[in-house]
Amino acid sequence: MRRSDFPILNEQVYSRPLVYLDNAATTQKPQEVLDALTYAYTHFNANIHRGVHRLSQIATEQHEAARARVATFLHAASAKEIIFTKGTTDSINMLAFSFGEAYVHEGDEIIVSQMEHHSNIVPWQMLCERKKAKLRVIPLKDDLTLDLAALQTMLNNHTRIISVAHVSNVLGIRNDVEKVIELAHKQHIPVCVDGAQSAPHLPIDVQAMDCDFYVCSAHKMYGPTGLGILYGKEQWLNQLPPAEGGGEMIEHVRFEHTTYNTLPYKFEAGTPDFIGTYGLSAALDYMSSIGVEQIMQHELQLTQYAEQQLRTIPNVIVYAPNQPKYGAISFNVHAADKEHIIHPFDIGTLLDHQGVAVRTGHHCAEPLIDYLLVSGTVRVSFGLYNEKEDVDAMIAALKKALMMLA
Repeated sequence: MRRSDFPILNEQVYSRPLVYLDNAATTQKPQEVLDALTYAYTHFNANIHRGVHRLSQIATEQHEAARARVATFLHAASAKEIIFTKGTTDSINMLAFSFGEAYVHEGDEIIVSQMEHHSNIVPWQMLCERKKAKLRVIPLKDDLTLDLAALQTMLNNHTRIISVAHVSNVLGIRNDVEKVIELAHKQHIPVCVDGAQSAPHLPIDVQAMDCDFYVCSAHKMYGPTGLGILYGKEQWLNQLPPAEGGGEMIEHVRFEHTTYNTLPYKFEAGTPDFIGTYGLSAALDYMSSIGVEQIMQHELQLTQYAEQQLRTIPNVIVYAPNQPKYGAISFNVHAADKEHIIHPFDIGTLLDHQGVAVRTGHHCAEPLIDYLLVSGTVRVSFGLYNEKEDVDAMIAALKKALMMLA
């Protein structure tokens, strides 16, 4: 699917054509995004919002147009609900600090799940340590999906917020966040959805989902690095205090008192990445030109094909087998004696020397990896430019690697 739009895919690794299957970590960039970044730097590189000269005005207009573009992409009610951050991790840290300052007190509870990325665990842990609150964990069922019946029993008058992944970065499975939100809202509990692994792979409608907060990263959506999004319902963002001070988040400063800017600027301290937002806008235009629904269907078929091919190899263990996977599959391989698992790092290294880029290790989700009773997994993850030929190349390389490791 439009592989030729991505120049880096013409690269060779160890004199072999690159097969890039590490898209859950970061996606490659189409020529349109690369051109957009160059165009911005060469035609309107000037600081925004504060300048009266023409370059600053153009940069400001493009930055705010990008905000509106993100709002449209996520189906937010207003561009005021879109906060630009440094990435998903920064978005969650910002929310945890701001929400925690306003609403979390000693004895309160915050809920995450067993399958979360570290970025959706540690900021909430830090908040709990500051406030003497308690972090609670939604357990998993045998099929590795969230135990929503258990969640229902966990909710109480001390629950302040739930934060869960939309799609697992390890398992690739989609959580029923709509049900989580329904259960939470019955008790007036807000929900944050970690969309780092869903925004690149499936249509997002934050209003239909009814989440209170949604976070994602540009670099996983074919856009530039160092840029993220924090969506929040306007009524929530109006109530929360700013997490950082300085620059654009200020209205007036006196030594006695400072007043803060209106939304969305209240949460955007300092100079924003106005070049990056122009690149992100180009990335969203690119995804939309293909169709996010079409991207999702293409990747679902691709992951299904990849899982089928993996399961033809003796001793391969695919996690969350036979469940729809949105862009990622994790697996391990038993050694011939079946008494131990071949180390994922060894497999990943041998694949790399055959030009196949995958991810190995705990994938910044150690609690889930511990739950699986392994030290790590091999993860293959797909983007819109991957095809069955990439899967076939990975399978051939894996078979060769396993022969060497036998």
